Amino acid sequence: MTAALPAPPWGDRFNIAEHLLACNAGRPDKLAYVDDHASLTYAELDTRVRQMAAALHALGIKREERVLLLMQDCCDWPVAFLGAIYAGLVPVAVNTLLTADDYAYMLEHSRAQAVLVSGALLATLNAAMVKADHEVSKVVVSRPQAPLHPSEVAFDAFIQGHAPKRKPAGTGPDDPAFWLYSSGSTGRPKGAVHSQANPYWTIELYGKAVLGLCEDDVCFSAAKLFFAYGLGNAITFPLGVGATVLLMADRPTPEAIFMRWIGSVCGLKPTVFFCAPTGYAGMLAHPDLPDREAVALRLASSAGEALPAELGRRFKAHFGADIVDGIGSTEMLHIFLSNRPDRIRYGTTGWPVDGYEVMLHADDGGPVPDGEPGDLYIQGPSSALMYWGNRAKSRETFQGTWTRSGDKYIRNTDGSYTYAGRSDDMLKVSGIYVSPIEIETTLAQHPAVLEAAVIGVADANGLTRTKAFVVFKSGQRADEATLKAFVKERLAPYKYPRLIEFVDELPKTATGKIQRFKLRDAEVTRAG
Repeated sequence: MTAALPAPPWGDRFNIAEHLLACNAGRPDKLAYVDDHASLTYAELDTRVRQMAAALHALGIKREERVLLLMQDCCDWPVAFLGAIYAGLVPVAVNTLLTADDYAYMLEHSRAQAVLVSGALLATLNAAMVKADHEVSKVVVSRPQAPLHPSEVAFDAFIQGHAPKRKPAGTGPDDPAFWLYSSGSTGRPKGAVHSQANPYWTIELYGKAVLGLCEDDVCFSAAKLFFAYGLGNAITFPLGVGATVLLMADRPTPEAIFMRWIGSVCGLKPTVFFCAPTGYAGMLAHPDLPDREAVALRLASSAGEALPAELGRRFKAHFGADIVDGIGSTEMLHIFLSNRPDRIRYGTTGWPVDGYEVMLHADDGGPVPDGEPGDLYIQGPSSALMYWGNRAKSRETFQGTWTRSGDKYIRNTDGSYTYAGRSDDMLKVSGIYVSPIEIETTLAQHPAVLEAAVIGVADANGLTRTKAFVVFKSGQRADEATLKAFVKERLAPYKYPRLIEFVDELPKTATGKIQRFKLRDAEVTRAG
């Protein structure tokens, strides 16, 4: 059963932006955010958030209307996001690595009344606005890189002419606060609508209770702020405890991450680091991996996809800090199933987070015995309200108090859970379910393999065979027979990949999730 939730700090009124600002009223001079060009103390953050709220109100944007947030990670991002929420508007945080066609769809779908955009992304936004059958009232540009059009205004100029808004909008805990689009690992993104209360629960139940974040921490997330995982890591969790956050606009390459680990920004060294498994794999394989003594990491977090056990063990052996692996989703806002700093079982996703309940369904909807894969459902207080404008998908995913994850999991005898792949990724070979993840993580244990992805392909008889796409570490190779034998030695013989193709990279979302559907589509095209 779900553990009893702590009493929430609200009655009929609650505004998450107001709550986060109030959490830090007693530490005005402490650094809240530091990026490559600027910093904000908690007092400065408070002022700028409330100025942003006033400026957006002055545009005539009405309560619960949307504001598109297309910005790289920088100090302006939390100001824009929290300022919109403080004003009772709904920021729609979107992936910064998409195309003009994608943004045109999101503008039309969200009916955003204004756009807050980074200067580096302004040209792409303008191309999207030409394509979109929707007009916005104002484009606010963070850190412009060229002279602006009269219809555009620089971020600082937009807010500085306004006195800070004194009172937040009178929102309630169940009112819409913001949207996040799904990552698109299984198709076109869907707009998940989150309430004012949802971030509060993730802070209390995961940021504090599981990770043990505190005001002494310096947080650094390779996962970007538009991602549900990154939003918790670098906005709600640290602001909920008064920690300091390092932000990075650029792509999180190993070299860029290492520079921040060793304190190249204001001398601050992260104590808590957040990343996806593909990032950890790249860093551990990099020749310039810092020594343990050069960093200050006390804890690392992983989400996005299942963390291979070998990566966790290697990271712990090198840095002396564990990687706490868990699973969350855009729909649940953050992590609901997780290992814990004091209870790590590498190769599993851990145990249900207190306040959440999970269960597995068989194909016929019945119970699933331990050791067998089933569809994962979650019940907890941070579930999204719906997918905007998509009733069919909303009803399919949000089923009463339960949320269907779309993931397959196996429950182990100790109550932990092991990831078995997306529900639409599972393979049935010779009448037996095979998990692509199990084969992928086994291949990744080979010293020459950086990462792998496994799909099912049809043979000449229409029967499903497993095919692995393998990326090697720099300067290392292995032949197909060697890899097949390696898997056979570690898994049941029928699970080894019948086909192996060596590739330079795997298709992924901007959040690091492997897009197996693209590999399947390419195979269908090739066969045709």
